[in-house]
Amino acid sequence: MPARCHIRWWIIGLIAVATVINYVDRTSLAVMWPAITKDTGLSKDAYASIVAVFMVCYALGQALSGRFFDQVGTRMGFVVSIVVWSAACALHGAARTVAALASFRGLLGLAEAGNWPGATKAVAEWFPRHERAFAQGIFNAGASLGAVVSAPLIAWLFLLFGWRATFVVIGALGVLWVVPWWILARAGPDKHPWVSPEERAHILGETSAANPAAAAAPALSWTAALGLRQTWAVVVSRFFLDPVWWLFVNWLPIYLTDRFGFDVKQIGLFGWVPYLGAAIGSLSGGWYSGYLLRQGWTVNRARKRAILTGALLTAPGFVGAVLAGSPLVAVLSIAVVLAGFQVAINNIQTLPSDYFGGRLVGTVAGIGGMGAVAGVLVFSTWLVPVLSKISYTPVFVMAALLVPVSVGSLFLLGGEIKRLDDTR
Repeated sequence: MPARCHIRWWIIGLIAVATVINYVDRTSLAVMWPAITKDTGLSKDAYASIVAVFMVCYALGQALSGRFFDQVGTRMGFVVSIVVWSAACALHGAARTVAALASFRGLLGLAEAGNWPGATKAVAEWFPRHERAFAQGIFNAGASLGAVVSAPLIAWLFLLFGWRATFVVIGALGVLWVVPWWILARAGPDKHPWVSPEERAHILGETSAANPAAAAAPALSWTAALGLRQTWAVVVSRFFLDPVWWLFVNWLPIYLTDRFGFDVKQIGLFGWVPYLGAAIGSLSGGWYSGYLLRQGWTVNRARKRAILTGALLTAPGFVGAVLAGSPLVAVLSIAVVLAGFQVAINNIQTLPSDYFGGRLVGTVAGIGGMGAVAGVLVFSTWLVPVLSKISYTPVFVMAALLVPVSVGSLFLLGGEIKRLDDTR
């Protein structure tokens, strides 16, 4: 590969592709659930239980994978994560009971969790500070793109092969991804043979890789990390904000079925629209804070302005979702919600690399991810089935209230966003 091909963008591009695969795998159950329940007789309560198992394992996986990536590095960390979650996805096709489906779903959640702390660590390694939110936006756009393509792709594969074989086909995608990743991610930016001197200086001039003490420091222990208020700012803000995203990842197909009587084909036609808005929010939110930094804003002001802008954008979307009388209005309103969510979350997810450096980033990102999943379990997995029995209006109202609570807790606990002592 030519030396001047900007390897860092290829790295984040491949991680974005992994994130697309991640979301195709995880949304497959929800998209095909109308057919699965018809074939197996499983109820909506069974679906909620299976989702709960996934989320518990996903929470555990966030904490474990953060440490794992800090210890083995991003190259091997991604290989292990994606191979395991791809196998777990394929095994869904063999499930015939709730217990089997929940077990495979749990393994999927445990392994898929590694994608996020791994991506955050890769961004910290490969990008200077003013590019990190945009790089974060690229891989988060992969989540949105995965959600965009998953509904029509899975619906198409389902119509061709049935739900069991579809799980096997999409599970094979991750194994194919490993080949280019293993070739491209052969070393870090300081030693990679394809990184030009100019790109290396651009990256290492601002990242923690330029600080040998930080790079050699041991991974921050969970106890030490939890003793810092900056860690709690990440944890608490994500505890309240991430349920907004997962509300739609886990329940959008079910909502469209309950509210508008959709089948798998109709879910494929409409279910991708909200995630197009999310993809736009991912890229624009990352670009916006980077633009402010290039204009001379401090990291503190730029990140907080972008987070607040995204939070405010969700409000009209939630109003539209509550008042929606047609599926088109509903999915367009949800698209606005997810666009605002992504603007905010992209910048929140950069905070571990804003506060820390070297081998500390993955640990803090993993703890933050675990806090996020705890919030998802409370507000999305457990409360949504209860509230949706009344209607989906209280579900949307609950989600709308979580946004200002998240932002307020971040501003209160996080203080000034600046780099802490890397070697502590």
